[in-house]
Amino acid sequence: MTVTATTITGRTVLIVGASSGIGAAVARQLAPAGNRLVLTARRAPELAAVAQEVRAAGSACLDIAADALDPDAASGVVAAAVAEFGSVDIALLNAGQGPDMSMDQVGTADVARIMALNYDVVVNYLVPLIRQLGEQPDGGLIAHTNSLAGLMGIPRQGPYSAAKAAVRTLLDAARVELAPRGIRFTSIHPGFVGTDRVDGDGLPKPFQVSQERAARYLVRALEREPAQACFPWQTTALVRTLRALPAPVSDRVLRLLAAR
Repeated sequence: MTVTATTITGRTVLIVGASSGIGAAVARQLAPAGNRLVLTARRAPELAAVAQEVRAAGSACLDIAADALDPDAASGVVAAAVAEFGSVDIALLNAGQGPDMSMDQVGTADVARIMALNYDVVVNYLVPLIRQLGEQPDGGLIAHTNSLAGLMGIPRQGPYSAAKAAVRTLLDAARVELAPRGIRFTSIHPGFVGTDRVDGDGLPKPFQVSQERAARYLVRALEREPAQACFPWQTTALVRTLRALPAPVSDRVLRLLAAR
């Protein structure tokens, strides 16, 4: 993989969901720039392998196996990062799942599980991070890997779309409220990304990008800190067009796309 140079250097970066996929790819992108990376995910062996790559590329790295669904574990990761490196400059909250899920086949537990995996995990890190960054003289950046599905209800991804929309709304409010304290927020909205987790789920994926390309988009967003960052442009344009169309028209298009 070709690693693109980044302006993020000498920073402490916490990446949640770093054992594989986009999170691991972002860690590899940032590793040659002499950063201090804190990597966390549930799977310890996979996480340790990514951490070894990061250290070999030139960055200090602390890897912590932890379950993002456990608020105490999440708080402990933030505390460990500060104990090791003194602060958290950037946090990328990258945990979440969006399986193919038809609303006529799900139970209430299925919907609650998707909400937990995509909303609760963010809240579990958001609360201790806000507390920590609020104590730092220069604040810091909290970025979240959301989804273009968080901008509108996508067929066969209704619970996932709802959870991502909830996170987006929460971070929009936090951005305004906490700006005077130097805490910045970036919501990153990818389209379809080709990761091992989703490649075989049967869901149509127009304009899918590789996880390495997605990581380059994410790193660019971490550098520039926009309120919202969407990619790729083709899927972004499609979603924006569908949102602007009358509901009967956009509904018909979505039904056709979901049936492909």
